[in-house]
Amino acid sequence: MKALLTFIFLTSLSLGAFAQIDTASYPKERQEIRQLLRSQVPNTNIDCADMIAVGPKGDISFTRQQWIEAQKKEKLVFKSVRPVPGNEFIRIYDGTTAVVNLLINVNIVVDGRDMNIKVRRLEVYHKTAGNWCRVAGQGTQVDENLFPVTNK
Repeated sequence: MKALLTFIFLTSLSLGAFAQIDTASYPKERQEIRQLLRSQVPNTNIDCADMIAVGPKGDISFTRQQWIEAQKKEKLVFKSVRPVPGNEFIRIYDGTTAVVNLLINVNIVVDGRDMNIKVRRLEVYHKTAGNWCRVAGQGTQVDENLFPVTNK
């Protein structure tokens, strides 16, 4: 019995250690990604040539131009995009790949109507030739009736 309890305790500790979010490694790269996220303005290109984007209705774009055309088709214009402080989670792999989950406040015009929404984004960045570019992204509008979001 004692051995079983010891095994369960040690297993719990080791699983907890593996489940920790790495927030310390690659501090320079983390800061570069944070700066990139916070300095985005509409119509600024941060996308790699081989970027893939999935739109809010599940549509997929294999280039930045296809993504822009999908926005035009939906009569969508971005006015501002601002990360919600305390809701940016960045993981860096080998110093050249970043996986980012963030919450953003988005001010958009859809078919002539102003809208303010919160969107949870999952984005992947790649660093090449000393610069970061986005290789993939997908966003989901947060239903604040189900999941209220408060700014920290």
